[in-house]
Amino acid sequence: MTSERRGILLVAAAALLWSTGGIGIKFLAEPPLKIAFYRSATAAVALLLLFRPRIWRWTPAFLIGIGSYAACLTTFVLATKWTSAANAIFLQYCGVVWVLLLSPLVLREPFRRRDAVAVAIAFCGMLLFFVGRFESRGFAGELSALASSVFFAILVLALRRERGGGAEAVVTYGNVLAALALFPWVRGDLAVTAVSAAVLTFLGVVQIAGAYALFVHGLRYVTATQAALVGMLEPIANPVWVFLFLGERPGALSLLGGAIVLGAIGWRTLSAGPPASEAAPPD
Repeated sequence: MTSERRGILLVAAAALLWSTGGIGIKFLAEPPLKIAFYRSATAAVALLLLFRPRIWRWTPAFLIGIGSYAACLTTFVLATKWTSAANAIFLQYCGVVWVLLLSPLVLREPFRRRDAVAVAIAFCGMLLFFVGRFESRGFAGELSALASSVFFAILVLALRRERGGGAEAVVTYGNVLAALALFPWVRGDLAVTAVSAAVLTFLGVVQIAGAYALFVHGLRYVTATQAALVGMLEPIANPVWVFLFLGERPGALSLLGGAIVLGAIGWRTLSAGPPASEAAPPD
């Protein structure tokens, strides 16, 4: 097996593990903040043991990265609980679009014509998630997913401002911060069943920490563009697992919107390289 093929398989395995977040979160009966707490707490322990990351530098960008990643993790759990898995993951993946829009302001990077085309197409896809839907909860899930995408974009911009340094520390301590911030909200109800404990442990140790370890290892053998494209397996597989095992059927407009968003991001990635190649995965 060539090094490139090994790298592609490692990144693909990481993306497929990330994609199990939807089915794990949907399966659990616990409240979303409780799920987010245990998920981040177990992930933090696993990441500390795997990477033993040193604090990069106590710069504003590093601190913003930790805070934004903690918020990204939490809002993704809220979104997955409050709307369909397809809506949650497709809208969160729009973080790449916010990176394109904000890079000229934050990083002084040029905004090219192909960036504008990709952003315009992606926005058209995003609008389809909100067409013809009237729910008792309103659009809380979709808005949480969009918030998660914004926090992911802030994480990417913070890491790029640090030139990618300290990504392992940001992912690790972002989970630590998320668990610490959520603890006061869940400390009165920490009990879980054995089945829930097993699923929560899987979400933290395997779905977050294990997947990230595979992704980091795979990046040694593939280009950033290859990693970005193979990583698109996550938003594709996530709603598929939920449909196959839990029977949640995404709406036709959601699937069309997701295809448009992913198509715009994929086209932009192939035409100019990924805008967020140094970033950790969003969820």
